[in-house]
Amino acid sequence: MTSPRTPGSMSERRTSLIGGLLVAIGPVSMALYTPAMPALVEAFGTTEAVVKLTLAVYFAGFSVTQLICGPISDAAGRRPTTLAFMVLYLAGSILAVLAPDIGTLLVARLLQGIGSSVGVATSRAIVRDQFTGEQSSRIMNTIGIVLAIGPALSPTIGGITLALAGWHAIFVVMVFFGLIVVGVTLGPMRETVAPDWSRIRPGAILRAYGRLATNRHFLASSLTIGGSAGALYTLATILPFVLIDTAGLTPTQFGIGMLAQSGTYLGASVVVRLLLPRFGAQRLVPVGLGFIAAGSLALVISIAWLSPSYLSIMLPVAAYAFGIAFVMPAMTTAALAPFAHMAGAASAGMGFVQMGTGMLGGLICAAIGHPVLAMQTVIPSLGLIAIVSYLIFRREAHHDDARAQMPAAEAPEAGT
Repeated sequence: MTSPRTPGSMSERRTSLIGGLLVAIGPVSMALYTPAMPALVEAFGTTEAVVKLTLAVYFAGFSVTQLICGPISDAAGRRPTTLAFMVLYLAGSILAVLAPDIGTLLVARLLQGIGSSVGVATSRAIVRDQFTGEQSSRIMNTIGIVLAIGPALSPTIGGITLALAGWHAIFVVMVFFGLIVVGVTLGPMRETVAPDWSRIRPGAILRAYGRLATNRHFLASSLTIGGSAGALYTLATILPFVLIDTAGLTPTQFGIGMLAQSGTYLGASVVVRLLLPRFGAQRLVPVGLGFIAAGSLALVISIAWLSPSYLSIMLPVAAYAFGIAFVMPAMTTAALAPFAHMAGAASAGMGFVQMGTGMLGGLICAAIGHPVLAMQTVIPSLGLIAIVSYLIFRREAHHDDARAQMPAAEAPEAGT
């Protein structure tokens, strides 16, 4: 048996399933909770703005802490880091179950966000530790399929749980999910990196993130992901209020209705899996961005011309979600490819951009105040960010190819 302190390897299938489970805990913990948000306004005698803040602090903990747990996983190893942060997640989940007031729930959600952030950083890092190229893209696609199943079922489970047992029970479900992740980490997960404590020195961390922040290839590919998948996190902050308060769905109906978003993403991930051997991951990205553009335009038009309803809102959202599945495998692999020696930091940086984009979108929506208007404005803007960032990425890739073909004496120094 591989020692937890000795780098080993896992099969493509095992890496895919474990990576999917790790990366899913963050979105699942958010999606389970969203059907209960309007009910929490009544339960704590507070306002929509304060309840939305519980999601904002979760995002803040989730996105910012990745920048810490990524380098920690490079230094201490993927498994010990995952276990340590999952303890924080479990503590936050238990505190949420027992929360007597909205202030305590805010603290609990912050702890959950901090703890679950480790999933994004380590899931992609264990892929980069072992695989590259099309094999990496296949694994990222499989992780996307696993990731889609969790959030696809979570709003439904959350809505049903809320109806049967109240909002406390939703956080009990999160406790059980956290225990499953701990069990998998202690069991089938293998350590994939040699611990190197020099990587956790402040100077080393700053140099690592400085390199990422000045690398145009990394920024363009990460922002393509951020504008694409970040929209899903922004939608989580406004869809409950659009569909429940404006369109008139019950929390249970909302939970079931969210299958249109996650289910479409799941279906598209399966389609991508079938297309990858023939076309390759990079050729599928423009197709995905086309669906994102179509969904963005349809959302603007439907809100402008139609009264908000489940179909007028969710059909454009489904088109957007369909496109995301075509974008993620190639762009995730591309973002991490140059950083084998600092995969944890690179994965964390990419996750920070992705989740940070979603958090920023949610904050802008809260500032706008009107959920429907916010949705009409912010989601298409994120789609535009994804498209423009991809065009920049392709330009940089073209320049890199041109430099690679030049004789060494004639080639200009590669830009950061």
